[in-house]
Amino acid sequence: MRPDSLATGRSFDPALRGYIIHYHPGEANHCPSCGRSQWMVGRLMAECAYCETALPLENNRGVGACARFVSTHDVMASGDPRESTYP
Repeated sequence: MRPDSLATGRSFDPALRGYIIHYHPGEANHCPSCGRSQWMVGRLMAECAYCETALPLENNRGVGACARFVSTHDVMASGDPRESTYP
């Protein structure tokens, strides 16, 4: 029996499971659950029109999966016209 990932303090990473099924645009994609091939395709996922099984798009790996942080350092120099001084 495998210990629960939350109990061990590790976060869940589906890529560690090995083979992951993706939806491939422009190809015949059969649903792994029901075997049909009608899909509703979004920006990040494709959903089976019959059983609602969702698959990630093959060409969007890593996009939207994690937060993107951008830090800028805006240091105002003395005499900068944006600097306001009130008497």
